Amino acid sequence: MSTLFIADIHLGNEHPEISQRFVEFLQQQAVAAEALYILGDLFEVWIGDDAVQPEHQAAIDALKLLTDTGTPVYVMHGNRDFLLGQKFEEISGCQLISDPLLIDLHGTPTLLMHGDSLCTDDNEYMQMRSQLRSPAWQQQFLGASIEQRLQVARQYRDESRSRSKGKSLEIMDVNTNAVIEIMREYGVTQLIHGHTHRPAVHDLKVDGQSAQRIVLGDWYSQNSSLHCDEPGCRLSNLD
Repeated sequence: MSTLFIADIHLGNEHPEISQRFVEFLQQQAVAAEALYILGDLFEVWIGDDAVQPEHQAAIDALKLLTDTGTPVYVMHGNRDFLLGQKFEEISGCQLISDPLLIDLHGTPTLLMHGDSLCTDDNEYMQMRSQLRSPAWQQQFLGASIEQRLQVARQYRDESRSRSKGKSLEIMDVNTNAVIEIMREYGVTQLIHGHTHRPAVHDLKVDGQSAQRIVLGDWYSQNSSLHCDEPGCRLSNLD
């Protein structure tokens, strides 16, 4: 059986067709998998477990149906849905996992990440990330009304899109030294992450050893998924 990896689905009301595609993926492919890992940004925005938006419900119900049948689903926080919490685990049956996370992937020690923490050349983003992940900011945000939270989330999303238009692709991509450093720290030669929306398999060297960095694509147009079993990993689109 294969272990499946996806990331950057960005479920929301802007692209309702993605939600249908995601539900079909769970019903047709994930149900036959050994496990499913979602490496961040399952949702376009998540403003708290107490404020599940209507456009998210179909996906949550499908996840619960999948996990109830015995397929484990592991979800990592992304830069869009870092407020996923215990209530989400309860209503979906998924298990939240840390970033980074070291697993044994069919005999190969593998490091899983969302990937945004590797974009160290983007100083502006890294500063914002530090602020949003701070307990003080999250406590204040979750103390606001749902409408206020939605307004703040829309503002951050619009500002992020505006800033991204003025940045080079190199700045918004991962830093190679950061990649090598984290792989060296965890003693791995295989890293899987998302975030950059640039699906590819990159060969590199870590302390003289051959290594691979596998990047998952998004679901806007790439429909990216990664299937791993004992022979290896295959990066493809859902088609």
